[in-house]
Amino acid sequence: MRFAMAIDLDRCIGCRTCAVVCKDFNAQPQGIWWNRVFTSGTPEYDVAVKVDDQLRMEFVPISCQHCSDAPCQTVCPTQATYTDADTGTVLIDYDRCIGCRMCASACPYGVRQYSWGKPAKMVGLDGAAQAYGYPEAYYDGDHLVYTPERPEGVMEKCTFCAQYTSQGKEPACCRACPGNARIFGDMDDASSPIRQYLDGKETFTLGDEYRTHPNVYYLAAHKVSQVDQVSAADGKEA
Repeated sequence: MRFAMAIDLDRCIGCRTCAVVCKDFNAQPQGIWWNRVFTSGTPEYDVAVKVDDQLRMEFVPISCQHCSDAPCQTVCPTQATYTDADTGTVLIDYDRCIGCRMCASACPYGVRQYSWGKPAKMVGLDGAAQAYGYPEAYYDGDHLVYTPERPEGVMEKCTFCAQYTSQGKEPACCRACPGNARIFGDMDDASSPIRQYLDGKETFTLGDEYRTHPNVYYLAAHKVSQVDQVSAADGKEA
């Protein structure tokens, strides 16, 4: 079994729903985002870029790439970062993590987050503090890979929602995406949703020069803008 995710950039509308539900379902502390969405071609979010004299805006969600050859795992001095032998998912054992941030230095994708404090409770309409995130701690064997109240000073990142996928459910970002841009499954199973979706399609991975062999696959955007459609129609009329 090898869990993987495909992200179809043609379907992504840049709404950041994935980032919000990821933060909520995983009880992430303030200032931490396991999922982020960037606008291709510009360092600023939601800014169009000019391509062939036409303005275009394409979004690229980025989180942990769950590399088969993960440099973050290689440099971890306590083996807190490890690859789950059953699913191929890169996880962090919060009991072992000492917050040295060596993994953040080694990660070429900049997705590691450092937890400076415990998650702040959200306040409900009645003024009372509300719990959020999966309510119970989840252990992968003897590894604590999720807890709604993490210890201070540990590293964090996407876990493919291990607390949910262990129950046969999809990660929260996949379930919530309004454009169905995220497809999850087992790359070793020809009948899995991701294998069926990717069949015959061209994909790419981020940072091939790093030779990390990510398990997050992207499908390039081929959107046709309204301006292009009008131009094409004018050309036909001419």
